[in-house]
Amino acid sequence: MAILERNDKGAVAHLVMNAPERLNALSDEMLAALMAEFDALAADNTIRVVILSGTGRAFCAGHDLKQMTAGRLGDDAGRAYFADLFVRCTALMARIQSLPQVVIARVHGLATAAGCQLVATCDLAVADSNTRFGVNGVNIGLFCSTPMVALSRNIPRKQAFEMLTTGAFITAPRAEALGLINRVVAPDALADQTQALAEVIAAKLGSAVKTGKRAFYEQLQMPVTEAYAFTGDVMVQNMLDPDTVEGIAAFIAKRDPTWTQ
Repeated sequence: MAILERNDKGAVAHLVMNAPERLNALSDEMLAALMAEFDALAADNTIRVVILSGTGRAFCAGHDLKQMTAGRLGDDAGRAYFADLFVRCTALMARIQSLPQVVIARVHGLATAAGCQLVATCDLAVADSNTRFGVNGVNIGLFCSTPMVALSRNIPRKQAFEMLTTGAFITAPRAEALGLINRVVAPDALADQTQALAEVIAAKLGSAVKTGKRAFYEQLQMPVTEAYAFTGDVMVQNMLDPDTVEGIAAFIAKRDPTWTQ
């Protein structure tokens, strides 16, 4: 049985983390499988949206602590392994946001530590009402410093710092209120509601969404004046796209567009 499964439904790819006995932890194997699949998706022009989910009781419980610490604590070999692990995890998070497709986390059960980081990194997130979120490494003496990067860019800083320093979990409604996730749905509606959101996005002009996603993350790193100059150039290029020209003409003529992409 594969640790990561992919099933496509039209223009929507479903990636399912399939290590329920380890709560879909980001083990070396899971990190490698996710990176390989996201790299493959980056070159797949038939896919517009990716839904990431997990099997079993949890979406993702973060790093695999047993694998991380097996014979590696307190020596130079351990230092090298840990450094490499966090480089690989960071590369995965960056890959998700550089992907041409929109990535939606479909979250249930638990999303903890690097699992919460994964939710915060995805472009969108839908969770069932029973889900709990936490960056609880501090409870075992390991501050969630790398998950903090994504978390603190999703929710207000004082709320992020409280989660990081108390190790307390928050509910799905609280996560929605803070901006960590987009919406909360009933557990039995999670799959259908996430698919419906994906299909709405998949129906848009692919080149426009791809361009917009890239610009969204790039402009966030810029001062406001620079961001406006950058996004102005992006819109100029977008306006010159033949499919965009067709979309505007169709809107004016009150007809459906005929897009090539």
